[in-house]
Amino acid sequence: MMPHTSIYCFLACYVVAFGLELTRFRGKSTVSRLFSLGFTGAGLLAHTWYLLNRSYETSLPPLLSSTHDWMLVAAWLVVLIYLVLAVLQNEMAIGVFVLPVVLVLVASTYGLNHAPNNEIYAMQARRSWGLLHAGLLVFGVVAAAGGLLSAIMYLLQHRRLKTRHAQPGGFQMPSLPRLAQANRWAFLLSFVLLTLGYASGLMLTIAAPDEEASVSLMEPVVLISGGVWTLMAGVVGWLLVHRGPVGRQVAWLTIVGLGCLLLTLFGLQLATGNIHSGSRSAAHAVQPEVRR
Repeated sequence: MMPHTSIYCFLACYVVAFGLELTRFRGKSTVSRLFSLGFTGAGLLAHTWYLLNRSYETSLPPLLSSTHDWMLVAAWLVVLIYLVLAVLQNEMAIGVFVLPVVLVLVASTYGLNHAPNNEIYAMQARRSWGLLHAGLLVFGVVAAAGGLLSAIMYLLQHRRLKTRHAQPGGFQMPSLPRLAQANRWAFLLSFVLLTLGYASGLMLTIAAPDEEASVSLMEPVVLISGGVWTLMAGVVGWLLVHRGPVGRQVAWLTIVGLGCLLLTLFGLQLATGNIHSGSRSAAHAVQPEVRR
């Protein structure tokens, strides 16, 4: 039996780290910065141990065991990427934007389904296909979150430069060209990963036995996700046509497209406890779920 750890443990670490990041508005502080990274790293370790313990208990990878665990994997990836960026770009106030996203992801898991179902992935082929589907979706959502954050940072930096407001000494953000490039690539990457995730989820549902799942293209989740995907496809087409310096327009399009996507995914999860309430649905094309 593996020793247990609680969500409260790493959630508290992330809260303290975010509070320390907010002190950047008062100026530079090496001590505060180091403590912030320390608490974030401690939270990541506890976060990792929690996911390993859940995997041990359910005999399933965290991506497949439950919607609760899937969301925590998304949060774990965001924290890991943030720590790497924070170490490489220690002068940048990235944590002020990233850590609130982590807190929302972790806190939202309290309303999600914890119950695993080992039977649905009993077949190795289905488990492998489901793992691919869930992995594509989780990386796609993380890329979408990165695109949304870079877009928000771009607009804030653009406004600051336009109004010629001084930047607090400890609150520095990347340059506009770097934010524009990150925004564009994050959007394109999220679109590709989510498209592949949707397609693999649909194939997984179609291949399931009739008594386990049936495809209905009129399901609300399928219709909503299809509409959001169409919006994202339109933005991608616009990005491929306009290659000039259109960072501000791209930032707004990113906020609209990826904002709708994330609100759709997480809103449905919080409303139902899963991405959809029934198991006989094609909603696998949107989000991995462990059926009850």
